[in-house]
Amino acid sequence: MSDETLLEARSRPAEEIVAAAEPADAETPTFPPMRSVMLTGIFVLLLFYSLYFAAEIIVPLCFAVLLKLLLQPAVRVLQRLRFPSSVAALVVIIVLFGGLGMVGYALSGPATAWIERAPESLPRLEQQLRVLQRPVQQLMRATQRVEKLAEAPSDGATVTVKGPGLMNYLFTGTRSVLAGFGITVLMLFFLLASGDLFMRKLVEILPSFRDKKQAVTMSHEIEHNISAYLVTISIMNLLVGIATTMAMAALGLPDPMLWGAVAFVLNYVLILGPLTGVALFFIVGLLTFDTLWMSLLPPAAYLAIHIVEGEVVTPMLVARRFTLNPVLVIGSLIFWDWMWGIPGALLAVPMLAVFKIVCDRTRPLTAVGHFIGG
Repeated sequence: MSDETLLEARSRPAEEIVAAAEPADAETPTFPPMRSVMLTGIFVLLLFYSLYFAAEIIVPLCFAVLLKLLLQPAVRVLQRLRFPSSVAALVVIIVLFGGLGMVGYALSGPATAWIERAPESLPRLEQQLRVLQRPVQQLMRATQRVEKLAEAPSDGATVTVKGPGLMNYLFTGTRSVLAGFGITVLMLFFLLASGDLFMRKLVEILPSFRDKKQAVTMSHEIEHNISAYLVTISIMNLLVGIATTMAMAALGLPDPMLWGAVAFVLNYVLILGPLTGVALFFIVGLLTFDTLWMSLLPPAAYLAIHIVEGEVVTPMLVARRFTLNPVLVIGSLIFWDWMWGIPGALLAVPMLAVFKIVCDRTRPLTAVGHFIGG
């Protein structure tokens, strides 16, 4: 580049340089004023505070909406076959949860056997992990020293703090799970049976034709993209489960169908699920094989399957629907796992995708949607 060209470029205003660097048809995101941003931040904090304490109600409702998006195409197929909407919804729910119940019942026996065998397998794990025994002992000794320093002077009086008890904890947890499951199934039935009732009512109360058209377009885009995403991910997870079953059977691991089902479920949680699977298959390998290098084969096979699926096949299929910022995906997983635990991790990516679609279709939030995109 000549000196005259450089001087001409330096004399041009910054706005012209930025405009020349962008495509002619690119839409520049508009940013809201600072006061609006601050009020929105306060509202978001209050919203998250409410979501945290209302998790027992909100989480089942979110799962019901998510399953509604997944099962709505099947209900429409039955409605085209002259099934009433309520009967079609009931049939789909019975088929879904009945199939899951049958699979769970078939796998409950092997899972119970592994759980009962776990206490007896601790000496075997200790023998296999003899390399880590010395660092663990040093850590235990350091922990004991800290406990001795923290102990109060003994004067003969002891204070005992009693917790709620294991049985009470298990009973409370089981009751919460059953209550959440009941809410999910009940809301799912009425959502499927009602069809487009909520959308029709929303269109009726919106003031202008532009708002009505925008609401319908946004609803159809959310339903189409999220349902297609869930169906694609479910099919890919099923293939991962089948491949894991075949790999574990080839390696000689007992109950390969159980580990295929575990891989199928864990693959719904991005990143955190596969990491948990690698650790789990390593422990199972230690309990099954006599040598350490043989114990590495199950997690290696599972990791290879996940790399092929997660890095090649699924991105190629899902990227056609939408792309998300990978940093925000990780942050969303961590945040919703902290908020709601494992259910939050399962809901993190679909909720982020729905939020992006809403932001893209809402003019004041287009900058946020642009930031969320991949």
